[in-house]
Amino acid sequence: MHDATMQKLTAADSETHSTELVAENLAALRALFPELLTEGADGVAVNIDVLKALVGDKTVSDADEKYGLNWHGKRRARQLALTPSTGTLRPCPEDSVDWDTTQNLMIEGDNLEVLKLLQKSYAGKVKLIYIDPPYNTGKDFVYPDNFQENIKNYLELTGQLGEGGAKLTSNTEVSGRFHTDWLNMIYPRLRLARNLLRDDGALFVSIDDGEIDNLKKACCEILGEECFVGILAVQVNPRGRHLDKYIAQTHDNIAVFVKNPEADGSIFGMAKDGAMLEEYNKEDERGKYRELGLRNRNQAFNPISRPNLYFPLYVEPSSGGVSVTTDDRFTEEVFPTTADGVKTCWTWGREKVTAENTLLTSSRMSDGTWRIYRKDYLLSDDGEQASTLAKSVWLDKEFNNDYGRSSIKELLGTPVMDFPKSPFLIQRIVSIASGTSDIVLDFFAGSGTTGHAVMSQNVADGCQRRYVLVQLPEPLNPEKKEQKTAAEYCDKLSKKRSIAELTKERLRRAGKKIQTENPLFAGDLGFRVFKLDSTNILEWDPNRDKIAETLEASIEHLKTDRTEQDILFELLLKLGLDLCVPIATKKLEGSANQAHSLHSIGGGSLLVCLSQSIPQADVEPLALALVAWHEELQPAGDTTVVFRDSAFADDVAKTNITAILQQHGLETVRSL
Repeated sequence: MHDATMQKLTAADSETHSTELVAENLAALRALFPELLTEGADGVAVNIDVLKALVGDKTVSDADEKYGLNWHGKRRARQLALTPSTGTLRPCPEDSVDWDTTQNLMIEGDNLEVLKLLQKSYAGKVKLIYIDPPYNTGKDFVYPDNFQENIKNYLELTGQLGEGGAKLTSNTEVSGRFHTDWLNMIYPRLRLARNLLRDDGALFVSIDDGEIDNLKKACCEILGEECFVGILAVQVNPRGRHLDKYIAQTHDNIAVFVKNPEADGSIFGMAKDGAMLEEYNKEDERGKYRELGLRNRNQAFNPISRPNLYFPLYVEPSSGGVSVTTDDRFTEEVFPTTADGVKTCWTWGREKVTAENTLLTSSRMSDGTWRIYRKDYLLSDDGEQASTLAKSVWLDKEFNNDYGRSSIKELLGTPVMDFPKSPFLIQRIVSIASGTSDIVLDFFAGSGTTGHAVMSQNVADGCQRRYVLVQLPEPLNPEKKEQKTAAEYCDKLSKKRSIAELTKERLRRAGKKIQTENPLFAGDLGFRVFKLDSTNILEWDPNRDKIAETLEASIEHLKTDRTEQDILFELLLKLGLDLCVPIATKKLEGSANQAHSLHSIGGGSLLVCLSQSIPQADVEPLALALVAWHEELQPAGDTTVVFRDSAFADDVAKTNITAILQQHGLETVRSL
């Protein structure tokens, strides 16, 4: 039977709206000529030059055509990357683990602003950047790229100023700026990230098919086309996505780039797995080896395309030895030819065959012909297991999304994230593209999988890698189905409802789990937490109705709600020092029962006293204490000394302390 309930039409129902002629026209054009439609400043636009070309209009010109990736807002996106940040990073020891000893960082904030703030301290120091940015699937993605007052905008939209917090950027599938919005978000971040990479560093970006083309073009423009390495296909869903219409997608893409293509390619070396180890079934006095054919199997390489690699080799029948010349012993002539007579070429030239002759051997086939091999040893000359290049298709079952979800559930007790990456996948990337004490950066940290993977890989190979994670404290709304579990989990922890809280909790629990499972591991399982905020330094903002009060308040240049530690770490950023650099503190008893805290940063490269008041009687003792400490530390480079500007009674006191310091070789004296 049919349902007899009468449906009530409301203003929200499409049936009550008039026909949307513009939308119908655009749909018709898209069906006939999809190349006509592009993205403009106000949404969907029609490319008039393409229209002219399609109808044979002879006035169309290719004068403005050029190769490259262009979209509306690109100039502004480039400018956004060049605009300095007005923020700082405030230390949060209470949220951290092993604050005094750890070298790892977890930073809460808009990654665009954080990347700007890290430029001085970490430029050219990061070995591996892995990111998993929003896939632009037609859902919202959340980044506060307001060109004006960016820090204030960030604090407001993440609920840190005023009440609540708002959705930051909406990018739905019906938006005429669908790709444009995503490119405007990712482009300035990639430009800033490039500056942080070491010369031998690498960039790995997880992305689906929706933006892979735009991502590759953007990265090739920023890094250079020659820096593109390839695209890894990682099987993350063996069953395939059941909602796909034509092809059930089983994989994600990871686009790989290097900072300098001339750098040593062995950064992508990968340990040989169990199946490959079985191939090393021969052994001589040097050790186990496998035989690899010397003939190039790619028939595109042949005597015409590679004439220097097509030449005869000669075999000694009794020993199987190989030579580039013939004599009484080396009598059997062999050319690089397939079984059916197609001429190819060797993988080695004459000079290498001569230099590496002891690695060559041969075997007679059943048809009487000879096949030449080279020995590939399991262990290198220094006794380490030789690595092999990573392959372009990764089918390991541990890389599936199920492992990402189960890892989160195991650590937190509930699956708070929909599609977290498998820690085993990120660990593989970390293992092949970093080592020793390298820095690994992820500025779309999500649940913190990269930090977890770095700690796990350090346990596996004994390295001392460091991680730097950046995560937006995106508010979680329990009214939204996809965020309800995560929001309730934050409530359970008595934490603010934000993704950044999940990141920190995951790192805490991952570190504890690793320590429990590896009680003898003495590596770094902690992390320092910093939060993006406005600068500690007051801006001149006069109230013209109360000019006297404003002038009096401006005597203090630093915000009164900030701590000495806040100011110290802003100094580190301004002077380009590592946020994990050692900080030592001494106390100096002053006059009137006042104690002054003296801080030495980076072994004496920076000496700081931020006392709120330095009486005239304390000027000389304080200066001499700093001189004595500097002589004790004997830093290698120049030292900067910093005071709070408002601490001195007058300019005479500032002049006196500066003169004493400079007399003892401390030339650079500054005040805040």
